[in-house]
Amino acid sequence: MRRWTGVGLLTVGLGTGGAWAQSPETLEAVRLHRAEARSLAQQDFQSCMSSKCPDAGRIALLAGTLALSEGDVAEARTLLTGASVAEPLRPYLAYYQGQAHFYAGDAAAAAEAFGRAVEKGSPALTSRARARLGEALLAAGKAKEAAPSLETAATEEPSAELLYQRAQARRATGNTAGEKADLKTVALRYPAHPYADEALAKLEAQKPALKLTLAEHLQRARGLLDAGEAKRTLEELEKAEAAKLARTKQDKAQVALVRAQALYATGKREAAEQALAVARQGPPAVAAEAAYVTARRALKSDDNTKARELMAAVEKTWPKENVADEAGFYVGWLDLQAGRFEEAVKSFTAFDQRHARSRRRDEAMWYRSLAHIRMEQYGKAREVLGSLVDTFSRSSLVPQARYWSARSHELEGAKVDITGPAYEAVITSAPNSYYALLASERLHALGRQPPPGFPEAPKQLESGEVPPELKLAVALTGAGLFSDAAEEVQSRTSRIRNQEQALSFAHALLRLGEYGHAHAVAARHLWGRAFGARVPEALAAFYPRAFANAVESEATRYEVSPFLVWAIMRRESAFRPEVASAADARGLMQVIPPTARAIAKKLSEPEPAPAELFSPSLSIRYGAWYLAQLMKRFSHPALAAAAYNAGPEAAVKWVKEKGALPLDLFVEEIPFRETRGYVKQVLADLYLYQSFYGKQTGPQRLSLTVPSPATEGVSF
Repeated sequence: MRRWTGVGLLTVGLGTGGAWAQSPETLEAVRLHRAEARSLAQQDFQSCMSSKCPDAGRIALLAGTLALSEGDVAEARTLLTGASVAEPLRPYLAYYQGQAHFYAGDAAAAAEAFGRAVEKGSPALTSRARARLGEALLAAGKAKEAAPSLETAATEEPSAELLYQRAQARRATGNTAGEKADLKTVALRYPAHPYADEALAKLEAQKPALKLTLAEHLQRARGLLDAGEAKRTLEELEKAEAAKLARTKQDKAQVALVRAQALYATGKREAAEQALAVARQGPPAVAAEAAYVTARRALKSDDNTKARELMAAVEKTWPKENVADEAGFYVGWLDLQAGRFEEAVKSFTAFDQRHARSRRRDEAMWYRSLAHIRMEQYGKAREVLGSLVDTFSRSSLVPQARYWSARSHELEGAKVDITGPAYEAVITSAPNSYYALLASERLHALGRQPPPGFPEAPKQLESGEVPPELKLAVALTGAGLFSDAAEEVQSRTSRIRNQEQALSFAHALLRLGEYGHAHAVAARHLWGRAFGARVPEALAAFYPRAFANAVESEATRYEVSPFLVWAIMRRESAFRPEVASAADARGLMQVIPPTARAIAKKLSEPEPAPAELFSPSLSIRYGAWYLAQLMKRFSHPALAAAAYNAGPEAAVKWVKEKGALPLDLFVEEIPFRETRGYVKQVLADLYLYQSFYGKQTGPQRLSLTVPSPATEGVSF
């Protein structure tokens, strides 16, 4: 399996001819969290010591941090205590010395080392070091000395750990009210954290002992449920009932509602439904939410007829409760999905009248117009679309409202002198949108040349100098301290204050290969410059040719468009190799371990370890292979994108149900909200990348016909 030995800031170091103490293989292994990283670092250290190289301290720093990460505190302490490094790295050496001393049980030595890190460290390091300084002083029995550090640290980052430690320091300084407040916050706000039970035990041991109210038990129960701790949720509710806190009908209904959700999570459906029956007998707010839970479960199980019936009942029975808003919206949406367009118009019209302050009014208006379009009532559709644009001028739905207004004119038979300018207005007002792409295709079909969305392609500022703000990050990367380097870059980017600074910084990051950080800076500071003023230098940070060698090489190998790879990468990870999702998708292309194993099997390769999926080269290769297979099966980037997001079987199902529609309508009726948005962005980005960088291949057109997928092909 081919590997590369540099990415991001590491690439710059290798490219500038600087002396690197660690071998490239060691740095790559560290960056990818490979099992052999520590042994490689130890070999580098031994080799350096044998040759008396001047970088022994820097290598010892890396080897020591790796020993710490594997729990070998004695080895780490030996390596770090005797190390000597140049000034930029000294605060980090002090910090990791403090870590080694602390875990070796020498809290006093740890505090002294953390103090040096606080004194000399950059802001990114100082906040971490201050928290550890407070913890070390506390462990050394110096709670009063720890108090100032912990007060600051817990205020800056109120985590369960810091709040718990600050409570101990507050107790030592006589601030019993502050101690109780911190312990209670830990117990209630972080109920799934190990410190929560300890905090609760301390509060119950005080005189007078703290006794939680029913509301506080419910807060803990909901927090445990959100953390996936359904069994502990049930235990928390049992404590409240054992204390006889649920006295009234309202109390019992609130408990029953949370219990039902926990029972569903543990697979006890019958008991859950019994609990919901109790909840529905409670006050309106609880009863409405209980009924809405039932309706949502029907929706998730694809029982749309039942879900529609239940949603309508929620809205009718509890019109003034919060869930009535969502329920009313789903009534219209389910009518639309079922092809009951006339009923959908009525449902969304009623929704607009009943829920004048709903956050979904613009979306409801859009779907009402779509129902009119499906019934070929184009004039009525334009009335609703015009109202949407006038009422919600800042809505993200405005570009599609303008496109469909123009499209409705064309479907009605209007001449090109009406439809042409309307499509052109979509392109000029939202040049980076999916609807600008559709408008361009419609103009081509009408025999008109679309106006350029962007007069100039992205342009990167050229400079060979590493900006002063990033020199520490480069030094940290050179030492193999990748996570520290990332935190330093993040700290620097968070302090950008104006567009000029942002533009300069973003391009410095692009030159360093930090595409994800450059994109983040652009998204925060340069949106108007890129898509309003169309400044090519701003566009470069939004649409970089990230990891170009790997993308182009793998795209060529697997015969897939490199622009599609970049478009998927931009949507999946925003060019950040370190990203992991809640579903355990990893890396630039967000490949999950089971998919990686399936790809490895197809390629007759050993299964990669999950940590290897953070490797840019591996992620790009697997992503390019998978996209190539999807394109072979689905023959259209819209369907390939839908399959990448929701799975091939879902994409096949949608084509069978609505593949006869033209592409623009087909995409609007993808039933998964996330997938609809995903497909739209990927298509927009794909064709922007093509227009920016694919001049030599000629203009590519988007087919507005949905092809039938092959019966055979990738299915995972």
